[in-house]
Amino acid sequence: MKRITWSFVAVVTALFISANLAQAATKDEVIKRGYLQCGVSTGIPGYSNPDAKGAWTGLDVDVCRAVAAATLGDASKVKYLPLNAKERFTALQSGEIDMLSRVTTYTLTRDSSLGINFAGVTYYDGQGFLVSKKLGVKNAAELNGAAICIQAGTTTEVNLATYFKQNKMEYKPIVFDTSDETAKGLEAGRCDVLTSDQSQLYALRIKLANPDDYIMLPDIISKEPLGPAVRQGDDNWFDIVKWSLFAMINAEELGITSANIDQMMTSTDATIQKFVGKEGIKGEGLGLKDDWATQIIKQVGNYGETFDRNVGKGSPLKIERGLNAQWKDGGLQYSPPML
Repeated sequence: MKRITWSFVAVVTALFISANLAQAATKDEVIKRGYLQCGVSTGIPGYSNPDAKGAWTGLDVDVCRAVAAATLGDASKVKYLPLNAKERFTALQSGEIDMLSRVTTYTLTRDSSLGINFAGVTYYDGQGFLVSKKLGVKNAAELNGAAICIQAGTTTEVNLATYFKQNKMEYKPIVFDTSDETAKGLEAGRCDVLTSDQSQLYALRIKLANPDDYIMLPDIISKEPLGPAVRQGDDNWFDIVKWSLFAMINAEELGITSANIDQMMTSTDATIQKFVGKEGIKGEGLGLKDDWATQIIKQVGNYGETFDRNVGKGSPLKIERGLNAQWKDGGLQYSPPML
């Protein structure tokens, strides 16, 4: 009887190990393939959007590039797959992409029941409202009875319904599949208001023919922490994506930039020595080369650099750091130490 029991346990254990090995091959597959497959938006300026030459740029794109720099030593080794809100999770779950980085809100339901793990917060956001100045409203309390453009398959739909119900107001939802379609709906007069995460509203506003004809209402009706996600079951890949983002945040806090990273390699500061892979755990814990974090900063930049050039003061969006400032500057961006 014991032989049968132990034999059964051995078979189950073997199957369990086999299943986990099959799931835990993302890093090896990326290295074998020679490039990272990253899911991005269908086009949101500042976050993930192709430029005039067709090259993808944006805050979310830079997270993909950081992972490629850490894993492959080359931030350019990324293939971008544009996905709308309905497609994004299926593409990740099916293995069509290695990671998802496209203005996606980190929630309990998504993190626990979709077979995915969020690997941090790239941008702390909240849902807002974009309206035509002609509408003459100054806040969301004046939107009773309004026709509102919404993107399908997003947390936006639920948040909007909850807000209007709580405030005993009514609205007419005008639903579209993509964010660009919602903006066109607003511009064409199909709706009075466009609602989405404020990050997307800033990006969509500059794509309108006459951006100055539209204003952002001051109301924020939700918490929308946006971040990259990976499939569950591959702890090593989860750690690589997570710590690639953390490296960018830590680098800014330590004053390490793409401009001074070579100089920092000779620093005698113990914390910086650990960051650049000269001391401590180096690349061993992630199964990467010792200079994985150095390559991220050299090729992509720290969090502050990528924020400023994509959505901040160095970009057309001109978004203030706000909640996305470093914790020591009154924001929420805070990373575990790289010790």
